[in-house]
Amino acid sequence: MSSDKTKNKALKVLLVVHGLITFAASIVLIVAPTAIPQTVNIDISPNEYLLCYFLGASELSIAFLSVFARKIDDKNSLRLITATFIVFHTATGALEIFALINGLSSKVIFNIFLRILISILFWYLGIYRIKKQSE
Repeated sequence: MSSDKTKNKALKVLLVVHGLITFAASIVLIVAPTAIPQTVNIDISPNEYLLCYFLGASELSIAFLSVFARKIDDKNSLRLITATFIVFHTATGALEIFALINGLSSKVIFNIFLRILISILFWYLGIYRIKKQSE
């Protein structure tokens, strides 16, 4: 029988990939605050950059947690961390849907699907499989 560490390897890989992508987004939001909003036709003026900086700081924190969570072997901690990422991505996706309904560019649909996919992956690897290991 394989160890829990081996069973959680896919989750650890997901955490690192998630962390790296989230880190990249944080850097873009901080260094080029208009870049990401422009992809969905949102114009950000310099006096609104602070919102992008705050979001960039939040993304940086999430990236840090994601990358360093790969070193955690405690099942309850991993489940809590992945549940937090699921809440983040589903809440953000729901708000993107709300914005889409209220006139935001349909270009955001791809991002919504990515958030659904990452939430499913975190649920399966970080909630469902860990729960199955405990049974």
